Amino acid sequence: MSATDNRPVFLNLLRIRQPVMAVVSIFHRISGVLMILALPGLVYLLNLSLSNQAGFSQVAGLLTSPALKTLAVLFGWALAHHILAGIRFMLLDFDLAIERGAARKTAWLVHVGALSLTVWFAGVIFGAWS
Repeated sequence: MSATDNRPVFLNLLRIRQPVMAVVSIFHRISGVLMILALPGLVYLLNLSLSNQAGFSQVAGLLTSPALKTLAVLFGWALAHHILAGIRFMLLDFDLAIERGAARKTAWLVHVGALSLTVWFAGVIFGAWS
């Protein structure tokens, strides 16, 4: 193969090691998309629960299923991560914690904080800490 070969190179994105700051950015986008996708279902459940007593009882019954509890925990992670990463990005916009070391620390704080809030929320949802 010659040195001037211009064929495309196959990049395996799963083998590329991203810096923690890039992972926070990617997860921030993923969490935003998950929240937008969950919005119609949440609005439907809110509408149904506010319509009458039977609708409220139906929603309360739905929210006891393990599948919806798991979705609620996933939504809780998306919300926690999106808020914490958004605060981090706002701090970066104000030129705070913009140096590489501080940026890594705040990125890890976002991951650990979102995971901690999600574990706490899962305990509340599944009744471990009620």
